[in-house]
This record gives sequence, C-alpha cells and structure tokens, in this order.
Amino acid sequence: MAVRTLILRAPGTNCDAETMFAFQQAGAAVSLVHVNQLIRHEEQLADYQIMVIPGGFTYGDDVAAGKVLANELRLKLGEDILRFIEDGKLILGICNGFQALVKAGFLPELSGGAQPQLTLATNDSGKFECRWVYLAVNQKSPCVFTRGIDRLYLPVAHGEGKVVALPGALADVNIALYYADEQGNTNVGYPANPNGSTGNIAGICDGSGRIFGLMPHPERHIRGTQHPQWTRQGAREYGDGLALFRNAVAWAKSL
Repeated sequence: MAVRTLILRAPGTNCDAETMFAFQQAGAAVSLVHVNQLIRHEEQLADYQIMVIPGGFTYGDDVAAGKVLANELRLKLGEDILRFIEDGKLILGICNGFQALVKAGFLPELSGGAQPQLTLATNDSGKFECRWVYLAVNQKSPCVFTRGIDRLYLPVAHGEGKVVALPGALADVNIALYYADEQGNTNVGYPANPNGSTGNIAGICDGSGRIFGLMPHPERHIRGTQHPQWTRQGAREYGDGLALFRNAVAWAKSL
C-alpha cells in the first residue's frame, strides 16, 4: 500500500501542486487537503503517514510570515497534530510551512506553551530573496529526510527566513541543513546565506528527526532540467530535492 501524504492548503498557499508532484514521484499517494477540512473533521489527519505544510504566503503573511496558520495549527488542530506526532509519523514544513511549525511551537521541540526559543525574522537584506543556494547536510542530525545526503543545490524564495534564537538556545537545536558555498564550506556570508540566518542555519528538525522544517524549496528541484544551468552542464535524471521526498516515503513505509 502506498504511503498516504497530506499536503495542507490554506489561503495563500502556492507551492502545493509542486509538493504533491514531488511526493508522487517518490511513490506516495497524495491528497491536497484544505485546513478547514481538517478543522471540520471532513478529513482525518490520522489517516495519513506524512503531513506537509508547503510554501506560499498563507493569509498574506499579514501578521508575520506563517503566524496566522500557526495559530490555527496550535489552537484548532493541536490535539490532532500531537496525536499524529505521538504515533511516530512525519511532518515536513517548507518555507512558509517551516515558519508556521516554528511559530506554532512544533519546532525546534514541542514547546508546550513555553516561551519560544527560536523564530524566523526578516532577511538582513531587508528584501525578498529569490536565488539558488548550496546547502550542506549536518551528518550528525537525526533528520529522517536528509539521511544519506551530503550536499544539495536548491532555490530559496522568502522575505523572512533569518533564524534567530535566544542566547544559548542553539545548543539544544537539531540543525539539519546549513547554507554553504560550492565547496560545502558552511562559514559563509551573503549571498550564500541569503537571509543572515544565525549559524548559517537553513533547516532544523526535532530530536526524533521526524519533524523537519527548511527554508529552501526541494520541490522546485525534482527534475534535472530544473537546474538553472542544465543546458550548459547537461541534465541529470533527477534534481537534488527528490532525495528528501524519497527518504520520507521509504521511512514511512514502516509505519
């Protein structure tokens, strides 16, 4: 039986179709589900093995990026999501989804209403950054999604992607991805680090490795022809991003 994946939609989501395609290419059975369908119990989160919050600008990012959706996740779907996590299932947040998971308290660890130790703030450049970046995987991370991966080349597109944390808080954060240069060095500045993120952090996971959030967009590099220089370098069969989705689907088959 195929792994069932739920792609969460909300007003302003705009990367749901690409994310659905990525999981389909990885072998999953995918459903696009509006957040109101979960709130009204027309769809049951428990019926799925993977939950994904894709990129976009939910509710116009009017309060702060991902904040309104985060409140819905925490206040209206919190019990269902906690049960989903307790059942050992996977959650992925991409860009706006990463912002929502952090602001809802599901990353870096379940906060239980405690003061958040980490958030995502406006880019140091003060502008929307849309570019391709090199990423280095933290080999010590427990992240399910990045297993067996060393480096990635993916696009970013965000205005609030800077990871900031309270003093000392990063020591307890499971960093999964770093912004890097072409050689994999993680001690980089702008534009390799497009937002000024503390410690060049591009993605984090919880202690179990099953809840993963990242600012870059793996769903936008699934095919080799999506690489910006494929006509010069030649197209590989698959883009770097597909490995993340394959890892998730392979892992979820054991549930």
